[in-house]
Amino acid sequence: MSLEDLRQQIDSIDREIVERLNQRVLLASEIGNIKAESGADMYVPVREEEVFRKLEQLQVDGPLDSRAIRAIYREIISASIALEKPLVIGYLGPEATYTQQAALKNFGSSVEYRPYNNIADVFHQVEKGDADYGVVPVENSTEGAVFHSLDMLAETDLKITAQVYLPIEHCLLSSAPLDGITEVHSKDQALGQCRKWLRANLPNATIVECSSTARAVEIARDKPGIAAIASSLAGELYDVPVIQRNIQDRAENITRFLVIARASGPAGNGDVPQRTSIVFSLKDRIGALQSALEPFSKRDVNLCKIESRPSRRKPWDYYFFIDCLGHFDDPLVQQSFAELESMCSVAKWLGSYPDVR
Repeated sequence: MSLEDLRQQIDSIDREIVERLNQRVLLASEIGNIKAESGADMYVPVREEEVFRKLEQLQVDGPLDSRAIRAIYREIISASIALEKPLVIGYLGPEATYTQQAALKNFGSSVEYRPYNNIADVFHQVEKGDADYGVVPVENSTEGAVFHSLDMLAETDLKITAQVYLPIEHCLLSSAPLDGITEVHSKDQALGQCRKWLRANLPNATIVECSSTARAVEIARDKPGIAAIASSLAGELYDVPVIQRNIQDRAENITRFLVIARASGPAGNGDVPQRTSIVFSLKDRIGALQSALEPFSKRDVNLCKIESRPSRRKPWDYYFFIDCLGHFDDPLVQQSFAELESMCSVAKWLGSYPDVR
Protein backbone atom coordinates (compact mmCIF):
# COMPACT_ATOMS: atom_id res chain seq x y z
CA MET A 1 0.00 0.00 0.00
CA SER A 2 1.38 3.42 -0.95
CA LEU A 3 2.03 6.36 1.37
CA GLU A 4 -0.86 8.25 -0.20
CA ASP A 5 -3.23 5.30 0.32
CA LEU A 6 -2.28 5.15 4.00
CA ARG A 7 -2.81 8.88 4.41
CA GLN A 8 -6.24 8.66 2.79
CA GLN A 9 -7.22 5.90 5.21
CA ILE A 10 -6.05 8.05 8.14
CA ASP A 11 -8.06 11.02 6.81
CA SER A 12 -11.14 8.83 6.59
CA ILE A 13 -10.65 7.53 10.15
CA ASP A 14 -10.11 11.10 11.42
CA ARG A 15 -13.44 12.19 9.91
CA GLU A 16 -15.17 9.29 11.64
CA ILE A 17 -13.44 10.02 14.95
CA VAL A 18 -14.48 13.69 14.89
CA GLU A 19 -18.04 12.74 14.04
CA ARG A 20 -18.21 10.22 16.88
CA LEU A 21 -16.56 12.65 19.29
CA ASN A 22 -19.22 15.23 18.54
CA GLN A 23 -21.90 12.63 19.20
CA ARG A 24 -20.24 11.71 22.48
CA VAL A 25 -19.99 15.33 23.60
CA LEU A 26 -23.67 15.94 22.76
CA LEU A 27 -24.68 12.95 24.87
CA ALA A 28 -22.48 14.22 27.71
CA SER A 29 -24.15 17.62 27.37
CA GLU A 30 -27.57 15.99 27.82
CA ILE A 31 -26.26 14.29 30.97
CA GLY A 32 -25.03 17.72 32.11
CA ASN A 33 -28.53 19.16 31.69
CA ILE A 34 -29.99 16.36 33.80
CA LYS A 35 -27.33 16.95 36.47
CA ALA A 36 -28.02 20.69 36.46
CA GLU A 37 -31.74 20.12 36.98
CA SER A 38 -31.07 17.79 39.91
CA GLY A 39 -28.28 19.87 41.41
CA ALA A 40 -25.71 17.08 40.95
CA ASP A 41 -21.99 17.76 40.51
CA MET A 42 -20.65 17.97 36.97
CA TYR A 43 -17.32 16.47 38.03
CA VAL A 44 -17.69 12.95 39.46
CA PRO A 45 -14.25 11.33 39.94
CA VAL A 46 -15.54 7.82 40.58
CA ARG A 47 -17.58 7.86 37.35
CA GLU A 48 -14.53 9.04 35.42
CA GLU A 49 -12.47 6.19 36.85
CA GLU A 50 -15.20 3.71 35.85
CA VAL A 51 -14.99 5.07 32.29
CA PHE A 52 -11.19 4.83 32.23
CA ARG A 53 -11.28 1.22 33.40
CA LYS A 54 -13.80 0.21 30.76
CA LEU A 55 -11.65 1.86 28.09
CA GLU A 56 -8.56 0.01 29.30
CA GLN A 57 -10.45 -3.29 29.00
CA LEU A 58 -11.44 -2.41 25.43
CA GLN A 59 -7.82 -1.60 24.62
CA VAL A 60 -6.27 -4.92 25.72
CA ASP A 61 -5.20 -5.99 22.21
CA GLY A 62 -4.28 -2.55 20.86
CA PRO A 63 -0.86 -0.88 20.63
CA LEU A 64 -1.73 2.03 22.96
CA ASP A 65 -0.96 1.54 26.64
CA SER A 66 -3.35 2.49 29.44
CA ARG A 67 -1.49 5.73 30.18
CA ALA A 68 -2.01 6.94 26.60
CA ILE A 69 -5.69 5.97 26.65
CA ARG A 70 -6.21 7.86 29.91
CA ALA A 71 -4.43 10.96 28.58
CA ILE A 72 -6.52 11.02 25.40
CA TYR A 73 -9.81 10.54 27.20
CA ARG A 74 -8.88 12.96 29.95
CA GLU A 75 -8.96 15.73 27.35
CA ILE A 76 -12.20 14.42 25.83
CA ILE A 77 -13.85 14.39 29.26
CA SER A 78 -12.37 17.80 30.08
CA ALA A 79 -13.90 19.29 26.92
CA SER A 80 -17.25 17.67 27.73
CA ILE A 81 -17.27 19.05 31.28
CA ALA A 82 -16.40 22.53 30.01
CA LEU A 83 -19.47 22.41 27.73
CA GLU A 84 -21.69 21.21 30.57
CA LYS A 85 -20.60 23.95 32.99
CA PRO A 86 -17.59 26.29 33.16
CA LEU A 87 -15.42 24.96 35.99
CA VAL A 88 -12.85 27.02 37.89
CA ILE A 89 -9.94 25.11 39.45
CA GLY A 90 -7.81 26.86 42.07
CA TYR A 91 -4.26 25.74 42.69
CA LEU A 92 -1.09 26.75 44.51
CA GLY A 93 0.53 29.20 42.10
CA PRO A 94 1.99 30.95 40.32
CA GLU A 95 1.81 29.29 36.92
CA ALA A 96 4.00 26.19 36.31
CA THR A 97 4.05 24.85 39.87
CA TYR A 98 3.91 21.10 40.33
CA THR A 99 0.42 21.67 41.75
CA GLN A 100 -0.71 23.14 38.44
CA GLN A 101 0.74 20.12 36.65
CA ALA A 102 -1.24 17.83 38.98
CA ALA A 103 -4.38 19.88 38.35
CA LEU A 104 -3.93 19.56 34.58
CA LYS A 105 -3.36 15.82 34.91
CA ASN A 106 -6.64 15.50 36.79
CA PHE A 107 -8.91 17.99 34.99
CA GLY A 108 -7.40 18.39 31.51
CA SER A 109 -6.85 21.62 29.62
CA SER A 110 -10.43 22.73 28.87
CA VAL A 111 -11.37 24.09 32.31
CA GLU A 112 -10.32 27.44 33.81
CA TYR A 113 -7.35 27.53 36.20
CA ARG A 114 -6.65 30.20 38.80
CA PRO A 115 -3.37 30.39 40.74
CA TYR A 116 -3.39 31.44 44.39
CA ASN A 117 -0.52 32.62 46.56
CA ASN A 118 -0.63 29.89 49.19
CA ILE A 119 -2.45 26.75 50.30
CA ALA A 120 -4.76 28.64 52.67
CA ASP A 121 -5.90 30.87 49.80
CA VAL A 122 -6.84 27.81 47.74
CA PHE A 123 -9.05 26.55 50.57
CA HIS A 124 -10.62 29.96 51.18
CA GLN A 125 -11.45 30.55 47.51
CA VAL A 126 -13.15 27.15 47.25
CA GLU A 127 -15.06 27.89 50.47
CA LYS A 128 -16.24 31.22 49.04
CA GLY A 129 -17.26 29.62 45.75
CA ASP A 130 -14.82 31.64 43.65
CA ALA A 131 -13.28 28.30 42.66
CA ASP A 132 -15.31 25.12 42.17
CA TYR A 133 -12.40 22.86 43.14
CA GLY A 134 -8.95 23.31 44.58
CA VAL A 135 -5.77 21.28 44.18
CA VAL A 136 -3.19 21.19 46.98
CA PRO A 137 -0.18 18.99 47.80
CA VAL A 138 -0.62 16.75 50.84
CA GLU A 139 2.41 14.42 51.02
CA ASN A 140 5.62 13.46 49.29
CA SER A 141 7.21 10.03 49.14
CA THR A 142 10.58 11.46 50.25
CA GLU A 143 9.75 14.34 52.58
CA GLY A 144 6.40 13.32 54.09
CA ALA A 145 3.33 15.37 54.89
CA VAL A 146 2.55 18.90 53.74
CA PHE A 147 1.37 20.25 57.07
CA HIS A 148 -0.35 23.39 55.76
CA SER A 149 -2.77 21.22 53.80
CA LEU A 150 -3.48 18.99 56.80
CA ASP A 151 -4.14 22.04 59.00
CA MET A 152 -6.61 23.48 56.50
CA LEU A 153 -8.43 20.15 56.14
CA ALA A 154 -8.92 20.08 59.91
CA GLU A 155 -9.99 23.72 60.14
CA THR A 156 -12.44 23.99 57.21
CA ASP A 157 -15.57 22.14 56.15
CA LEU A 158 -14.24 21.33 52.69
CA LYS A 159 -14.08 17.71 51.57
CA ILE A 160 -11.58 15.66 49.59
CA THR A 161 -13.11 14.46 46.33
CA ALA A 162 -10.10 13.04 44.44
CA GLN A 163 -6.35 12.44 44.69
CA VAL A 164 -3.58 12.80 42.11
CA TYR A 165 -0.10 11.25 42.16
CA LEU A 166 2.59 13.10 40.23
CA PRO A 167 6.23 12.02 39.73
CA ILE A 168 8.49 14.93 40.70
CA GLU A 169 11.74 15.65 38.87
CA HIS A 170 13.54 18.61 40.40
CA CYS A 171 15.91 20.84 38.45
CA LEU A 172 18.31 23.55 39.55
CA LEU A 173 17.58 26.70 37.55
CA SER A 174 19.70 29.83 37.46
CA SER A 175 21.27 32.37 35.14
CA ALA A 176 24.49 31.99 37.16
CA PRO A 177 26.94 29.08 36.87
CA LEU A 178 27.01 26.56 39.69
CA ASP A 179 30.05 28.16 41.35
CA GLY A 180 28.40 31.60 41.20
CA ILE A 181 25.25 30.65 43.13
CA THR A 182 24.96 32.25 46.58
CA GLU A 183 21.32 31.43 47.42
CA VAL A 184 18.90 28.62 46.56
CA HIS A 185 15.17 29.34 46.78
CA SER A 186 12.26 26.91 46.70
CA LYS A 187 9.29 25.56 48.60
CA ASP A 188 10.19 23.82 51.87
CA GLN A 189 9.19 20.39 50.54
CA ALA A 190 11.31 20.75 47.40
CA LEU A 191 14.33 21.87 49.42
CA GLY A 192 13.92 18.86 51.69
CA GLN A 193 13.70 16.49 48.74
CA CYS A 194 17.08 17.78 47.48
CA ARG A 195 18.83 18.10 50.83
CA LYS A 196 21.71 15.70 50.12
CA TRP A 197 22.38 17.12 46.66
CA LEU A 198 22.50 20.68 48.02
CA ARG A 199 24.88 19.65 50.81
CA ALA A 200 27.21 17.95 48.32
CA ASN A 201 27.11 20.53 45.52
CA LEU A 202 26.25 23.90 47.11
CA PRO A 203 27.40 23.60 50.74
CA ASN A 204 27.99 27.35 51.14
CA ALA A 205 24.79 28.59 49.52
CA THR A 206 22.07 30.10 51.70
CA ILE A 207 18.84 28.09 51.56
CA VAL A 208 15.70 30.23 51.39
CA GLU A 209 12.12 28.94 51.64
CA CYS A 210 9.37 30.56 49.58
CA SER A 211 5.70 29.96 48.85
CA SER A 212 6.11 27.73 45.78
CA THR A 213 8.66 26.33 43.35
CA ALA A 214 7.43 28.60 40.56
CA ARG A 215 7.74 31.66 42.77
CA ALA A 216 11.36 30.62 43.40
CA VAL A 217 11.99 30.65 39.64
CA GLU A 218 10.54 34.16 39.39
CA ILE A 219 13.01 35.28 42.08
CA ALA A 220 15.91 33.52 40.32
CA ARG A 221 15.00 35.23 37.06
CA ASP A 222 15.14 38.70 38.59
CA LYS A 223 18.18 38.46 40.89
CA PRO A 224 21.75 37.50 39.96
CA GLY A 225 23.42 34.70 41.88
CA ILE A 226 20.08 33.17 42.88
CA ALA A 227 19.05 29.62 41.95
CA ALA A 228 15.68 27.92 42.21
CA ILE A 229 14.63 24.31 42.62
CA ALA A 230 11.63 23.68 40.39
CA SER A 231 10.46 21.85 37.27
CA SER A 232 11.97 22.29 33.82
CA LEU A 233 8.52 23.54 32.73
CA ALA A 234 8.86 26.46 35.14
CA GLY A 235 12.28 27.23 33.67
CA GLU A 236 10.82 27.34 30.17
CA LEU A 237 7.92 29.56 31.19
CA TYR A 238 10.02 32.08 33.11
CA ASP A 239 13.06 31.84 30.82
CA VAL A 240 15.52 30.64 33.45
CA PRO A 241 18.09 28.04 32.28
CA VAL A 242 18.25 24.55 33.75
CA ILE A 243 21.81 23.97 34.93
CA GLN A 244 21.25 20.56 36.56
CA ARG A 245 18.45 17.99 36.19
CA ASN A 246 17.26 15.23 38.53
CA ILE A 247 18.71 16.71 41.70
CA GLN A 248 16.16 15.05 44.02
CA ASP A 249 17.75 12.69 46.55
CA ARG A 250 15.53 9.75 45.52
CA ALA A 251 14.92 8.78 41.91
CA GLU A 252 11.36 7.68 42.70
CA ASN A 253 10.06 10.97 44.07
CA ILE A 254 6.26 11.24 43.99
CA THR A 255 3.91 13.84 45.44
CA ARG A 256 0.29 13.13 46.27
CA PHE A 257 -2.16 15.97 45.69
CA LEU A 258 -5.75 16.32 46.87
CA VAL A 259 -8.71 17.77 45.03
CA ILE A 260 -10.89 19.66 47.51
CA ALA A 261 -14.51 20.73 47.09
CA ARG A 262 -17.54 21.78 49.10
CA ALA A 263 -18.86 18.20 48.96
CA SER A 264 -17.31 14.76 48.60
CA GLY A 265 -18.13 12.28 45.87
CA PRO A 266 -20.49 9.25 45.74
CA ALA A 267 -19.39 5.66 46.22
CA GLY A 268 -20.01 4.61 42.61
CA ASN A 269 -20.98 1.10 41.53
CA GLY A 270 -18.37 -0.69 43.64
CA ASP A 271 -15.91 -1.42 40.83
CA VAL A 272 -13.51 1.36 41.86
CA PRO A 273 -11.65 1.07 45.19
CA GLN A 274 -12.33 3.98 47.53
CA ARG A 275 -10.32 5.70 50.25
CA THR A 276 -11.76 7.65 53.19
CA SER A 277 -9.91 10.31 55.19
CA ILE A 278 -10.75 11.15 58.80
CA VAL A 279 -9.29 13.49 61.43
CA PHE A 280 -9.79 13.11 65.17
CA SER A 281 -8.48 14.39 68.49
CA LEU A 282 -8.25 12.16 71.54
CA LYS A 283 -9.13 12.62 75.16
CA ASP A 284 -6.00 12.51 77.32
CA ARG A 285 -5.89 9.02 78.80
CA ILE A 286 -3.68 5.92 78.69
CA GLY A 287 -4.18 3.77 75.59
CA ALA A 288 -6.37 6.36 73.86
CA LEU A 289 -4.78 5.99 70.43
CA GLN A 290 -4.87 2.20 70.54
CA SER A 291 -8.54 2.32 71.52
CA ALA A 292 -9.28 4.76 68.69
CA LEU A 293 -7.85 2.40 66.07
CA GLU A 294 -9.53 -0.76 67.37
CA PRO A 295 -12.97 0.01 65.82
CA PHE A 296 -11.33 -0.33 62.39
CA SER A 297 -9.13 -3.36 63.07
CA LYS A 298 -11.88 -5.46 64.61
CA ARG A 299 -14.03 -4.89 61.52
CA ASP A 300 -11.13 -5.62 59.14
CA VAL A 301 -11.20 -2.06 57.77
CA ASN A 302 -7.72 -1.47 56.40
CA LEU A 303 -5.99 1.65 57.76
CA CYS A 304 -3.44 2.72 55.12
CA LYS A 305 -2.14 5.97 56.64
CA ILE A 306 -1.82 7.72 59.99
CA GLU A 307 -0.30 11.14 60.65
CA SER A 308 -0.27 13.33 63.76
CA ARG A 309 -0.25 17.11 63.88
CA PRO A 310 -0.55 19.68 66.72
CA SER A 311 -4.17 20.82 66.88
CA ARG A 312 -3.19 24.40 67.79
CA ARG A 313 -6.17 24.49 70.15
CA LYS A 314 -4.03 24.04 73.28
CA PRO A 315 -0.46 22.90 74.04
CA TRP A 316 0.28 19.19 73.48
CA ASP A 317 -3.11 18.52 71.92
CA TYR A 318 -2.88 16.61 68.63
CA TYR A 319 -4.96 15.83 65.61
CA PHE A 320 -4.60 12.38 64.09
CA PHE A 321 -5.23 12.01 60.38
CA ILE A 322 -6.07 8.52 59.16
CA ASP A 323 -6.93 7.05 55.77
CA CYS A 324 -8.84 3.79 55.48
CA LEU A 325 -9.92 1.76 52.48
CA GLY A 326 -13.61 1.97 51.65
CA HIS A 327 -16.16 4.74 51.16
CA PHE A 328 -17.61 6.57 54.16
CA ASP A 329 -21.06 5.20 53.23
CA ASP A 330 -19.83 1.59 53.52
CA PRO A 331 -21.51 0.00 56.58
CA LEU A 332 -18.24 -1.16 58.18
CA VAL A 333 -16.64 2.26 57.77
CA GLN A 334 -19.77 3.92 59.17
CA GLN A 335 -19.77 1.61 62.20
CA SER A 336 -16.05 2.16 62.78
CA PHE A 337 -16.41 5.93 62.59
CA ALA A 338 -19.41 5.98 64.93
CA GLU A 339 -17.46 4.04 67.54
CA LEU A 340 -14.42 6.28 67.06
CA GLU A 341 -16.56 9.39 67.42
CA SER A 342 -17.92 8.20 70.76
CA MET A 343 -14.44 8.22 72.34
CA CYS A 344 -13.01 11.41 70.78
CA SER A 345 -13.28 15.11 71.57
CA VAL A 346 -13.19 15.78 67.81
CA ALA A 347 -13.92 13.38 64.93
CA LYS A 348 -14.55 14.57 61.40
CA TRP A 349 -14.94 12.92 58.02
CA LEU A 350 -12.69 14.66 55.48
CA GLY A 351 -13.96 12.96 52.34
CA SER A 352 -14.07 9.76 50.30
CA TYR A 353 -12.56 9.42 46.83
CA PRO A 354 -11.21 6.86 44.32
CA ASP A 355 -8.06 5.15 45.60
CA VAL A 356 -6.26 5.17 42.29
CA ARG A 357 -2.97 6.46 40.91
